[in-house]
Amino acid sequence: MASRRSHPGRHLVVFFIGVAILYGLTALSQAHVDKGETAWKPALGLDLQGGVRITLSADGSTSKENLDEARRIIDQRVNGSGVAEASVATQGGRNIVVEVPGKTADRDQLEETVRRQAQLRFRLVACSDQSPGPCAAPDPTAGLGRAPLDLAADDETPAPSDSASGTPSGTPTGTPTDTASGTPGAEQPADDVAKATSVKTALAWINQPDQAAIAEFNQYACDPKGVLVDAQGKAADLPDEPAKPLVACSKPEEGVVIKYLLSASVIEGTELDNASAGTPANGVNWEVQIAMGNSKNRAFPKGTTGASDDFEAVSRAFNGSENQFAIVLDGVVISAPRMTAVIIDGRSSITGNFTEQSALDLANSLKFGALPIKFSDKNTSVEEIGPSLAGNQLKAGITAGAIGLALVMLYCLFYYRGLGLVVVSSLFVAAGITYALVLLLSKTAGFTLTLPGIAGLIIAVGVTADSFVIFFERIRDEMREGKSMRVAVETGWARARVTRVAANTVQILSAVVLYIFATGAVKGFGFALGLTTLIDLAVLFWFTKPMVSWLAQFKAFNSGHKLSGLSKETLGMDVPTPRRTAAAGGDA
Repeated sequence: MASRRSHPGRHLVVFFIGVAILYGLTALSQAHVDKGETAWKPALGLDLQGGVRITLSADGSTSKENLDEARRIIDQRVNGSGVAEASVATQGGRNIVVEVPGKTADRDQLEETVRRQAQLRFRLVACSDQSPGPCAAPDPTAGLGRAPLDLAADDETPAPSDSASGTPSGTPTGTPTDTASGTPGAEQPADDVAKATSVKTALAWINQPDQAAIAEFNQYACDPKGVLVDAQGKAADLPDEPAKPLVACSKPEEGVVIKYLLSASVIEGTELDNASAGTPANGVNWEVQIAMGNSKNRAFPKGTTGASDDFEAVSRAFNGSENQFAIVLDGVVISAPRMTAVIIDGRSSITGNFTEQSALDLANSLKFGALPIKFSDKNTSVEEIGPSLAGNQLKAGITAGAIGLALVMLYCLFYYRGLGLVVVSSLFVAAGITYALVLLLSKTAGFTLTLPGIAGLIIAVGVTADSFVIFFERIRDEMREGKSMRVAVETGWARARVTRVAANTVQILSAVVLYIFATGAVKGFGFALGLTTLIDLAVLFWFTKPMVSWLAQFKAFNSGHKLSGLSKETLGMDVPTPRRTAAAGGDA
């Protein structure tokens, strides 16, 4: 059986292609740096750069438990990626202080994300100023806005709108054939079927809204900012009560704001299992994926239904019709799609004119829940703060890392000689990959570099050097047994890689424990340590080992030249000395 030949040159080419792709992605991320930022520079944390401080004060009295719960939810929102290292702490008995690294340009959006109540409700649309239906006659300029969005199951592509106005033609196909009175059957008690009949009741109501709701719909209007106002132009603070109809405005999109008359809530946001932001496989626009509570996998009380059952009932009634299903967040309609599929598993997507940041903010707010307390508008303050450490601390940290790196390189060159060049090149490659990943994560995951994070990167220098020591000493041991360098590299690698993988696995586990259970700067240290440990493994397997195998093909290394670091003197092997013989004709 022929032995498997190693191709170190191919491995090195593939490795450098991967590094080039990494730097290409990093260059794309740096091409969209915000105004005031410096390209090709990692984002720094609060301790090194400062940032924005938001102080929130509870409106009225609140308990310590509610304040701590609000702090936890806000911490999850601002640290949604896990590496931004924003600081969230309680102050006194009614304040929460949020400190976010960097100079945030859109402070209003940041403040809104922090304090959002995130009361999500799903309601049915009875009529709107674009599709008046049983409400008042439409405005002459209505119907010229955007078409209603589509809502489909996650595995389906939304169909295009049939008309720009969204006005239904004829009787909606989703109209139930029976009258939903809410009266329970004889075989079930009233409490058991209350939730099961709520969708039926809402479906019947949107076809014949009560006159009081219609009058309220005609009483108010929406201003260009999407705020509901009365006849005098004053903001109307209508309560968003789940059991009652609601008049609400949409978010402004392309200069268009739509007023809606909505049914009572059919699904509450608390029935969401999960929410995440992303782009579909066949699209480029950002969307928010939501997953309802799936009754197929849960046990509910007799006669009641889960959110996925209610969602399925609405989708069956609305599928293929012009009827709209409103998603209402904090009293504002963020999307009013039509159903283009029967959604049987509770999984669907919210689409709209989302940017990446707005989609992430909405997903975080929905995923991490509503705040248990309300904050006062008057006592909220937003201010810039300076770094908590002096400017020379960053310079000192970088200097310490550079000195440590230089000492490791000099020692390896002195001790391993020619093989020391592999150490130097490997350290430079690892440093280059780490730099690119830090830049890429700064733009894509909100990673910020703090002083503890820099300490984690410095520790990685010793970890990487340790990998070389184990590998090289294995090679030297094999050569002491009389093997050539080519053979010693392969047999030494087979033994060294097991030891190195085991050691790095333990270190990765330690980093994971720090990342999961620690907070703040310690979490950042764990993240940096884990990242650099993975880089160490990648460089060892795909650069260092192929590089040594490639050098073994050269005579200077394979024959044990003095400068190779693999000569018999360097290996500590006995070198035979030539014997001297007596000259011919000498005395006996």
